[in-house]
Amino acid sequence: MTGPPGGHWATVVADEERGRPLYARVLRLRVVNPGGVLCFVFFEGAVALAALLALAELVTWWSLLILPATVAAMVKVNDMVAERVVRSAALVPEQERDRFRQQMEPAIGTARVDWMRHSVPGVVVATDPPPAGFRSTGTALGDHPDSARRPERPHHR
Repeated sequence: MTGPPGGHWATVVADEERGRPLYARVLRLRVVNPGGVLCFVFFEGAVALAALLALAELVTWWSLLILPATVAAMVKVNDMVAERVVRSAALVPEQERDRFRQQMEPAIGTARVDWMRHSVPGVVVATDPPPAGFRSTGTALGDHPDSARRPERPHHR
């Protein structure tokens, strides 16, 4: 079994935790990993917004404590929901793989296809040559009404 160089597994977690912002460490975020700027916006932005609202006398001064706590609670709830989604998503591929294997059986060989007159609407398949005086409407592939074949004249020099 290999491990981190010269240490215990707990030191790896401690090293990773040391690099995370204080806001993420205090909330003990597991899945959501906000960077330093986002943590600044979450905490200091909420405090600044609450201070502006309090200075404008739109809310009480208690909002300086309530608004950042509410934002932190919403971030924590988001982390818990994300953790559950990750756990359930880890189970889906295995279940889907098994279901796909049960539904899909390889088809090997050839299938006989019978022509039916109603399979191609508006097209009549005939083996007899067309009657005398039959003129093409130009709807077949390669036929065009303007490209009627004319007998070629011999070239005279």
